[in-house]
Amino acid sequence: MRIALEHAQVAATQGEVPVGAVVLDETGQVIGVGHNDREASHNPLGHAEVVALSAAAAHLESWRLDGCTLVVTLEPCTMCAGAAVQSRIARIVFGAFDQKAGAVGSLWDVVRDRRLPHRAEVVSGVLAAESAQVLSDFFASARNISS
Repeated sequence: MRIALEHAQVAATQGEVPVGAVVLDETGQVIGVGHNDREASHNPLGHAEVVALSAAAAHLESWRLDGCTLVVTLEPCTMCAGAAVQSRIARIVFGAFDQKAGAVGSLWDVVRDRRLPHRAEVVSGVLAAESAQVLSDFFASARNISS
């Protein structure tokens, strides 16, 4: 989670919503990292999770991320939860809950939906206060700039 938090800080310095993500293989080796880059890439898919999952798939030369863990500072949205399911990710570890758009337990629970052929293990609230603080600081700063 500390690596994901570092990437969230990078996003913040680039004017992006500060969310960072890391994909670990079964041995715990980092095989993909990412942070939000929607503004820079002009891409609605530029969420930290999608960037990290794509990097991990490229590293493994396979879209199947069986046995891998996605670590992200903010609870994934429906798009990112769906991408995790489609990649066959084994586990999702996240920091702060997202009461407005969270799809891993808050509003929806996409990754553990019994109707889907693949379900991921979920570990929530890891360094939640630190993850939430990065977001709070970013939005407080953005409000001060626009005032």
